[in-house]
Amino acid sequence: MKKAMFILNPSAGKEKAAQYRAQVEQTLVDMSYSVDTRTTEKQHDATNFAREACELKYDFVVAMGGDGTINEAVSGLAEQPHQPLFSLIPLGTVNDFARALGISLDPPEAIEALKTGYEKRVDIAKVGDHYFMNILALGQIAESTYEVSPEQKTRLGALAYFIEGVKAITSDAEQYFKITHDHGEWEGEAKLVLVALTNSVGGFEKLAPEALTDDGLLHVYIVKNAALPAFIRIAGAMLRGKLEKDPAVEVVHTTASPLTQVSRFHVISTAMKVPRLLLQSKFFRSIFGL
Repeated sequence: MKKAMFILNPSAGKEKAAQYRAQVEQTLVDMSYSVDTRTTEKQHDATNFAREACELKYDFVVAMGGDGTINEAVSGLAEQPHQPLFSLIPLGTVNDFARALGISLDPPEAIEALKTGYEKRVDIAKVGDHYFMNILALGQIAESTYEVSPEQKTRLGALAYFIEGVKAITSDAEQYFKITHDHGEWEGEAKLVLVALTNSVGGFEKLAPEALTDDGLLHVYIVKNAALPAFIRIAGAMLRGKLEKDPAVEVVHTTASPLTQVSRFHVISTAMKVPRLLLQSKFFRSIFGL
């Protein structure tokens, strides 16, 4: 019998993940898999579970949680000799990766849609020894979001990130970056640098409207001035899909870009294809090969 590993983050979905556990397990049984359910308790658990699934040659890995849990699972699968089919049930605060891929944000619908699909490849990128499949954010505003606790996310949802971001925006802190890309080099101070692989960032589904999940490109947005008035203007541009046109933003589309930030060195490899992801959507049914 084929083997599936189900990775579950119990704190996801405002701690409602447990109510969908039985439905996922039964769906996998209906798909003729034996099911091994793993529950995350701490950071990197999903990565370790997914890597173990590769080592034990599982056929299918399903992760249920937010973007953090999904990213951890993808990191465990990346560049492994054996890579199981992978899929996700979005159950987080923002669910950017699911939004970019067109997956239903309704958990029961996304679970039911696991049963159908076809393969497609999507991009991920590597920073040092870590992988990301949606967004890399650098700078004062990005660092402020790390202060959001699981309790705040459960209580406030996406508003928790907004509150911490506004706190950072009101400060004058900027950081120095040196960005080398396909077309040259950018050097200077910025409040925020976003490296996007998909069109959805922080719930803004038009931040990078030209970004495709399989275009092999990194879409780099350099926000040079994000004082509160500029931030309000930039937020409006993001909503309209016009971020590239804002005078405070510079944009680079590149296949590779080593980033240097004060006291840190970030290396982003060329966006790579990672095998075998099952994508389910109310709009379409597909299996995306990571």
